[in-house]
Amino acid sequence: MGNAHYLGNMEAVSTPAKNPETPLPQEVWTVEPGMHRDEAVLLIRFPYHKELVARVRQLPGARWSRTLKAWYVRDTEQYRQQFGLAPKEQVKQAPARIGEVNRPALQRMVETLRLKGYSPHTENTYRNEFAQLLFVLNDVPVDSLTPERLRSYMLYCTSELKLSEATLHSRLNAIKFYFEQVLHREKFFAEIPRPKKHSTLPKHISQRDIKKLLEATSNLKHNTLLRLCYGMGLRVSEIVGLKVQHIDSGNMQVVIVRGKGKKDRYVNLPESILAQLRMYYKEYQPKEYLFEGQYGGPYSARSAQAVFKQAMKAAGIIKQVGIHGLRHSYATHLMEAGTDIGHIQKLLGHEKIETTLIYTQVTNRETKKVKSPLDSL
Repeated sequence: MGNAHYLGNMEAVSTPAKNPETPLPQEVWTVEPGMHRDEAVLLIRFPYHKELVARVRQLPGARWSRTLKAWYVRDTEQYRQQFGLAPKEQVKQAPARIGEVNRPALQRMVETLRLKGYSPHTENTYRNEFAQLLFVLNDVPVDSLTPERLRSYMLYCTSELKLSEATLHSRLNAIKFYFEQVLHREKFFAEIPRPKKHSTLPKHISQRDIKKLLEATSNLKHNTLLRLCYGMGLRVSEIVGLKVQHIDSGNMQVVIVRGKGKKDRYVNLPESILAQLRMYYKEYQPKEYLFEGQYGGPYSARSAQAVFKQAMKAAGIIKQVGIHGLRHSYATHLMEAGTDIGHIQKLLGHEKIETTLIYTQVTNRETKKVKSPLDSL
């Protein structure tokens, strides 16, 4: 992935643009393609300035990501043209611009990803990130690179291209995959340090606000979707991928098929949802997927996110959190209720207990009992 630098006079943005089509100022913005919640976006970064914030807010669909520490908009051709980035078609054709000597390397990498059963999303990310290295190499064979040369390249990506931490990790993972999984050079990356990841806490919503959110959602389909998403702690990809046959009301269980990491797991079906679920099934009569789109097939993840956003607005909840916050809230509220951490790990489908333990930083019943000395004054 490349990036675009816009460095210009701060006075050029002293008045927020009223027309989103107005070209953005130079020498202020740093823009690069990225991924956010499984969606292609353009990440916008700039030194904090209230007038710049006001300006970027006027871009249709612009939102702030606390996780990525950047503003972002959808990766569209319109925005690519506005920010001076290469059209998507050119990005897709990146392999065609790779030197003849390195094209077989890219093909071997893609074949290995498919043989190992990686997801299409991971394949696309790794292919594009690896292609950036091959494009820079031109006619220099990638197989001839030494650890020192790769270290210099990653330093270039950090210092010159100023790629985000997330993009740097993706690029390093792609290159690492090629050398270790395709060429079988196991200790090739021992001397190449990784950028330190920013440690963020999961964003959750209080039970009181979740109740307000559900009460403000009158549409039966939307309400059922949100209740199940929260009530079972599902990822957005899991709720839209849920099929009618996956629900076992007899045992009050739901099987989540091919969740993250291609792992199946069982979650408990909330007893309070059963009557509404039957009412929903009777009214909408889904054929295959529990939540289907207008023309059949699974409900899109983007539509589910829009339902959540609309519900938050209707409930008057002002908080920068996406639909994934329902999953975080599920785990947080279970922990607050004293549920065993091992059970929470199993229900969430976490491979490692360390992933689940992060919720102990969000809620700690004993710590909450500690009173501030201010209250004793």
